[in-house]
Amino acid sequence: MKEYLSLVKFSHTIFALPFALVGYFLAISLPRYDFQWKTFVLMLLCMVFARNSAMAFNRYIDRDIDVKNPRTAVREIPAGILSAQAVLVFVIVNVLAFIITTYFINSICFYLSPIAIAVVLFYSYTKRFTFLCHLVLGLGLSLAPVGAYLAVTGTFDWIPIIYGMTVMFWVAGFDIIYALQDIDFDLSLGLNSTPAKLGKKWALVLSYVFHVICSVLMILAAYSVTINYLDTGWMVWMGTTIFISLLIYQHSIVSVNDLNRVNLSFFTTNGIASVVFGSLLILDLIL
Repeated sequence: MKEYLSLVKFSHTIFALPFALVGYFLAISLPRYDFQWKTFVLMLLCMVFARNSAMAFNRYIDRDIDVKNPRTAVREIPAGILSAQAVLVFVIVNVLAFIITTYFINSICFYLSPIAIAVVLFYSYTKRFTFLCHLVLGLGLSLAPVGAYLAVTGTFDWIPIIYGMTVMFWVAGFDIIYALQDIDFDLSLGLNSTPAKLGKKWALVLSYVFHVICSVLMILAAYSVTINYLDTGWMVWMGTTIFISLLIYQHSIVSVNDLNRVNLSFFTTNGIASVVFGSLLILDLIL
C-alpha cells in the first residue's frame, strides 16, 4: 500500500480536494438539498479513484522517459519497486471502481464517467505533441468542483463551472513552474513542456498570465457566491484574497535565475492556498 500511495503522490490530493468539497457544499446549500453521507462518501471515492487512475497511468506511460531522468529515475517503475504490469492493473482497477461508483450516485454522473476518465488519462500523452499539456492537466483537475456539484444535484451550474475554470488555470500555471526543473531534459528528448518550447522567461510569463486569469475567475466566483448564497460572504472574500496573495507570493520566489524554491512554490504554497480557501468558503456556507 505504501508503494502505491507513493506512486500516485496521494499527498497531492490536497490540491483539488478542497475544490471538490466546495462544489459539494455549494450544492447542499441549495434549498432542496441536504447533507447525505452516502453521496458525500461516493463523491470522495470517485475523486480518489479518478486521481489514482490518472497518476498511475501517467507513471505507466512515462516509464521509459522517467528512467532516463535523474529526478524521476527513483519513481516506482524505473526503480523496480513496482512492475509496469502491476501498475497497469492498478489503473484498470481504479478506472472500473470509478465508473461503478458513479453508477450509485446518479445517472448523469454514470453516463459522463467515461468522458471524465478519458480526460484525466489523456493528459499523459500531451507532452509528446503540445506545450499546452499543462492546461490539459488543469482540465482534469477542474472536473472536481463540477463533478461534486453534479453528484448532488444532477445538473450543471455556472458557479462550480467557474471554480472549475479557476482550478484549470491555477494548476496549469503552477505546473509550468514545476516543469522548469526538467527544461534541459525535455529539450534533449524533444518533449513539449512549456519551458522547453518557450524558454524559462516566456514560460514564467505564461504561468503569470494563467494565474492572472485564475485570480479574475476567483473574484467572479466569490461575487457570484456572495450574491446567490450568502449575506456578506466575508470569509469567502478573505479566502479569495489569501489564495490570490499566495499566487503572487509563489511568483515572487521563483525567477529565471533562481529555481531553488520551485518545490516550495509548487507544493507548500499551493497546498496552503487550496486548503485555506476551501475551508473558509465551506465555513461561510455552513454558518
